[in-house]
Amino acid sequence: MFTRRGAMAVGAAAGLTGLEPIPASAATSANPLTLWYRQPAAAWTEALPIGNGRLAAMVFGGVARERLQLNEDTLWGGGPYDPANPKAREGIPRVRALIEEERWVEARDFSTASIMATPIRQMSYNALGDLYLDFEGTDGASAYRRKLDLDGALSSVRFEAGGATHGRQAFVSAIDQVIAVRLTAGTGGVSFSAGFENPPGATAVARTEGADTLVFAGRNISQHGVAGALRYETRLKIIPTGGRTAVQDGRLTVSGADSVVLLIAAATSYRSFRDVSGDPAARTRKAVVDAAAKGWDALLADHQREHRRLFRKVAFDVGTTPAADRPTDERVATSQTSDDPALASLYFQYGRYLLISSSRVGTQPANLQGVWNENNSPPWGGKYTININTEMNYWPAEPTGLSECVEPLVAMVKDLAITGARTAQVMYGARGWVCHHNTDLWRATAPIDGSQYGVWPTGGAWLCKHLWDRWDYGRDDAYLAAVYPVLKGACLFFLDTLQVERGTNFLIVSPSISPENIHPGGTSLCAGPTMDQQILRDLFGNTIRAAERLELDPGLRAEIAAAQARLAPNEVGPTGLLKEWREDWDATAPEQNHRHVSHLYGVYPSDQITTRGTPALAEASKASLAVRGDISTGWAIAWRLNLWARLGDGDRAHRILTHLLSPDRTYPNLFDAHPPFQIDGNFGGVSGMTEMLMQDHSGEIALLPALPAAWPSGSITGLRCRGGFGLSLRWDNGALVEAELTSDLSEPCVIRLGDRVLAIHLPAGGRRTLTPADFVQA
Repeated sequence: MFTRRGAMAVGAAAGLTGLEPIPASAATSANPLTLWYRQPAAAWTEALPIGNGRLAAMVFGGVARERLQLNEDTLWGGGPYDPANPKAREGIPRVRALIEEERWVEARDFSTASIMATPIRQMSYNALGDLYLDFEGTDGASAYRRKLDLDGALSSVRFEAGGATHGRQAFVSAIDQVIAVRLTAGTGGVSFSAGFENPPGATAVARTEGADTLVFAGRNISQHGVAGALRYETRLKIIPTGGRTAVQDGRLTVSGADSVVLLIAAATSYRSFRDVSGDPAARTRKAVVDAAAKGWDALLADHQREHRRLFRKVAFDVGTTPAADRPTDERVATSQTSDDPALASLYFQYGRYLLISSSRVGTQPANLQGVWNENNSPPWGGKYTININTEMNYWPAEPTGLSECVEPLVAMVKDLAITGARTAQVMYGARGWVCHHNTDLWRATAPIDGSQYGVWPTGGAWLCKHLWDRWDYGRDDAYLAAVYPVLKGACLFFLDTLQVERGTNFLIVSPSISPENIHPGGTSLCAGPTMDQQILRDLFGNTIRAAERLELDPGLRAEIAAAQARLAPNEVGPTGLLKEWREDWDATAPEQNHRHVSHLYGVYPSDQITTRGTPALAEASKASLAVRGDISTGWAIAWRLNLWARLGDGDRAHRILTHLLSPDRTYPNLFDAHPPFQIDGNFGGVSGMTEMLMQDHSGEIALLPALPAAWPSGSITGLRCRGGFGLSLRWDNGALVEAELTSDLSEPCVIRLGDRVLAIHLPAGGRRTLTPADFVQA
């Protein structure tokens, strides 16, 4: 039996001198889809994120001083550039020879000196700046509450001060392309000043246009020898009801207003990775004028209708205890000792909220920080790291009803096929296109950072799996025809560059690495790492299927199939581990608990290794996972969660999820801690929970394949499966009660429930409710 715990007092100890705690009687969370707090954010990782894919803000909820930290998804360092290194054309054969001769350190040093990108670093995602609002009349504030409504995509603050109830709301509209803020405090109660500030290294300059508009304009920073080529502008318009507006010391002031609406628009001159001729001033001016004419009520209604169109596709419930009534930061702080299953479902929906807010049609893809970043030198540049992190961002998109959020990733891969074609030709003398382990706004594709990280030519090939999955869930052949040249080009590169392994007839990738793991040779450089062979097996197979579907390239299909048949297979080493490299290095590799589990790509996100189809390889994968351990960086914990779920161990998957939700790996605002913040763990956590409840691979849809004992009863509605299927589940006492299957396309499918199966073929638009009695022994 669980008892309700009293609300924890928050006061001066939290740095909130003069702010009285919210009464315990009002401290419950009325909405299970809400993050809420008793105090303002004291750190960036306590602030609440809002966004529309392109524009974003972190809302701190300050009383006397509010900070909105702003971002725009095309504000990066540098400008269009081509990092392909012509010296690599002659250097890569030399590296291959050194690897074959096992001259490992020499291969590493020669690679770093001779075949890396120029420059060797890529550009960083930048911050737009901060908007500060400094208020009068907020002394003695009490009954404070700050929250983020995930269903309404609305940040809000409410407190009592000066005999009035102060309310502040903020959202970012995907319809109207503005950040909208509303301030209320009763008749004549809103008085404040507003001004912008630069992040370190930025040089934007503010100017006023009348007494109600503040413009903050500048040029992006130069990086790594690449000149800043972007112009950008942020525009603030203040619309008061009552009161007066004025300009004072370069800031806008409002005195004695009943309420105020703030509209913030931002844009850069970016049009594409090779075109920076846009007009940010025209864009921001139009956005603000149009939004002002529309008014707050219509802006909010349209914003929430559009957000809910995506967000409400999926509902998830695994039960609630009194712990769910506590503020979100307290729930995270006690997550390892309290019984709070609803924290998992909140984290699940928060991840979906973040993907909607950081990746929408027409925007840039979600980067290492989604779209939220407070400085011009974020961790790892805030780039697109494509040896796991960018892919993990999109793992939950298709199965949790957010397929259109994948569009920015698809668009980026199409760009990479253009820039990567030059890299393939200049550096390898190959057809097709290639992208290594990172890219940026400018779609750089050459190897960066150092050979131990960057000499890995399979990043673009992995991204192609997302192109295929995008088709496989919806089966749109017009889309498939549009991305087929990209799949084909990725294959052509490897047809030209695969090497014949000495002593076998296998085709392998060389030079390469198993990201980012050092082997006993003292470096990560190698030939034929297991992950590469697995990725290429998927790339080749999916491209063949696409060509067959489109009735294209029969000769090329045969060539790809022949190469696929010669790829080195998955193997179990002498110690029972799935081999990460061609050599028997796994038991003696220096870092046994390495964060990457690259050789287990074949388990997840691929389905080349399954408990039923390849039981010996599945057992070796479990052994490898056991050696690596459950505790790692945030995203690495999330990958382990997905892997154990795919291998059918729901209780271990749940233990790993519990680690992910710990205060060591989850910040008070539920952002994932690498540490520091990196958003992929949030998305990987959503994907892992989905895998626990539904798996869709190997031609079957599996129901509750890794249900943990910690979730004996629950439901999930609105999941999506390959072939245009929708799926909802309800279970009790650890067993399925019923499942509802819908079909958009009249495709056949096989449903699995443990050892029993059901073959089913619904008409387009059909629906059927299934119970355990419908399944027969396989």
